[in-house]
Amino acid sequence: MSVKEKGQEDVAVLTKEKKNNEIILYNDDVNTFDHVIDVLMAACDHTSEQAEQCSILVHYKGKCVVKTGAYDDLKPRCSKLLQEGLSAEII
Repeated sequence: MSVKEKGQEDVAVLTKEKKNNEIILYNDDVNTFDHVIDVLMAACDHTSEQAEQCSILVHYKGKCVVKTGAYDDLKPRCSKLLQEGLSAEII
């Protein structure tokens, strides 16, 4: 096996092991931009700029990936979004 083939094999193994989930935030007609921004900063550790950009994307596109990572990390974050009245799910 060549060094190149070995490197490709290592990448394939890492890709399989590193399965990230995503929190998708959906648009609604209830929550204000300020509320969404505040919740994203608190629940997803976004900066104010990141949270604002996500809220704009959600507003105009209908949904946005707001956080990626391991399911165990995302579950409490998604629960916080839901508790605050936002519409979100983990995929």
